[in-house]
Amino acid sequence: MTSLKDISKVCGVSVATVSKALNNHTDIGKDTREHIKKVAKEMGYLPNFSARALKTNRTYDIGVLFVDEAMSGLTHDYFSSVLDSFKRTAEKQGYDITFINSCKDREGRMSYLEHSRYRGFDGVVLACIDFNDPEVVELVQSDIPVVTIDYLFNNRTAVLSDNVSGMRELLEYIYRQGHRKIAYIHGADSAVTQKRLSSFYRTAEMLGLKIPEEYINEAAYRDAAMTYLLTNQLLDLPEPPTCIIYPDDFSAFGGIRAIRERGLRIPEDISVAGYDDIPAAGNLDPRLTTVRQDTEQIGHVAATQLIELIEKPKITLCEPVLISGEVVEGRSVAAI
Repeated sequence: MTSLKDISKVCGVSVATVSKALNNHTDIGKDTREHIKKVAKEMGYLPNFSARALKTNRTYDIGVLFVDEAMSGLTHDYFSSVLDSFKRTAEKQGYDITFINSCKDREGRMSYLEHSRYRGFDGVVLACIDFNDPEVVELVQSDIPVVTIDYLFNNRTAVLSDNVSGMRELLEYIYRQGHRKIAYIHGADSAVTQKRLSSFYRTAEMLGLKIPEEYINEAAYRDAAMTYLLTNQLLDLPEPPTCIIYPDDFSAFGGIRAIRERGLRIPEDISVAGYDDIPAAGNLDPRLTTVRQDTEQIGHVAATQLIELIEKPKITLCEPVLISGEVVEGRSVAAI
């Protein structure tokens, strides 16, 4: 294995100079630095990460705790986009990412905190997890730098999609289109659902809308089978809604199927809207009206904030960061 000493002999410089060049120190000339890097590459030099970890007290490895209740894993449209952006940003900063084992059925498994310490993670990002899980709380309360996505803990950095303004702007748009009978099938209970539902009711009150109890139903996120059933229930009402808002774009597919099986047209007979703006939503006919969450920015900011906590713990503030989205005015909400 090629060593720094081997490179120093070929380049005719000291081992210290080789080390500085490979670590991009600016107190040596650019030409010398680039020459040493070129020689090191030609000689097949690979840095000793164990030695680097001992010297810097960092492993340059970030843990990812991601547990999707719907068991969609990395096919989850929203979180897969967020985590992809997180991964790309972390890798540009020289960090690898490793998923924390979340299989609780395995005998002798470690807790999330134990696994994080065993792997020596410099920090951990938490997404789509049961934030009330005692193991999650234990990890968050530890001394490991943590950033959460779409959930806020006290004294921890959180990157949050602005669900309050997203739902408000969506409902205001539907109202401007002339709709007054608007139903909302919201997601299962979570911090995200609570914000969206409260924003829905608050905006409805501001607009003077009366929302009958039977217009509000619950279905788990990404549960198209349940939204299919609930849509049929809404359509069977004596006064059915003129527009239905779904928990997310994926679950909206179930509602759309129920509507079309009745021979009804979207948006001529009934309007629908989703949330997330997943790629498939743009391929629907008509194009689904939805709220685009900025997954690229959410993932980027989460990685940047976590790396700052790791590298500059004394000067980095733990605070929530709100990322705005936007209404995508598709053609699934008619003007009436």
